[in-house]
Amino acid sequence: MIQFDIDPEIAAEHAAELAEQGLTFMGVDVFDATNFWMLLLRFGVNLLVCWFIIQFFYYRKSRRRDYYFTFMLFSVTIFLLLFLLQSIPMQIGFALGLFAIFGMIRYRTETVQIREMTYLFVIIGISVVNGLSMDVPHTSVVVANILFILAIWALESSRLLRHTSTKIVLYEKIELIKPEKYDELVADLTARTGLDITKIEVGHIDFLRDAAYLKVYYKAATDEINTIDSITKFS
Repeated sequence: MIQFDIDPEIAAEHAAELAEQGLTFMGVDVFDATNFWMLLLRFGVNLLVCWFIIQFFYYRKSRRRDYYFTFMLFSVTIFLLLFLLQSIPMQIGFALGLFAIFGMIRYRTETVQIREMTYLFVIIGISVVNGLSMDVPHTSVVVANILFILAIWALESSRLLRHTSTKIVLYEKIELIKPEKYDELVADLTARTGLDITKIEVGHIDFLRDAAYLKVYYKAATDEINTIDSITKFS
């Protein structure tokens, strides 16, 4: 019977090396504890920040569940895409290309409004920051997310920027659109609409039908965004 003398120190060194390398399958690590917990931590922070922005800044005014759904899934998708592909050599142009691809989207059924496009850009930006900043100190990443929130809070605050709502009105009393009858025009529209009108602009004038399109600026009773204010006619 053949016996082998094994040096315990050498065996211990090899065991330590195998433990550090971890279990692999087809040349790929099956489990990496550091990467796993980093994924959960970064994903949780990114999801929490994006949810906070969407829930308390965007949805509070717009009440659009469709965009709520879109923004959250964009956040999850962009973050996981960048986090899991970070080991693949790529330049910053790849990340910026995501802005160009998704930022220029126009849905077939509806043109995306500028406010929704802005929030989409912000959500993509936050996800890119959280997904690619692996070598950046955690404190800097947290501060960057807080700065995103503070900037949006400041710009959405009515104390800093007073929101003025607008409506497009097809107006039939064409004799009141004259500059010298502006006060009568404001009084008539205020009485008929009940809006606190601050300004009126005269647009297209149709003398054949004795009508004109007016853009009416008014102070809204609430902070909610009216998504059909710009509709000019029935489809």
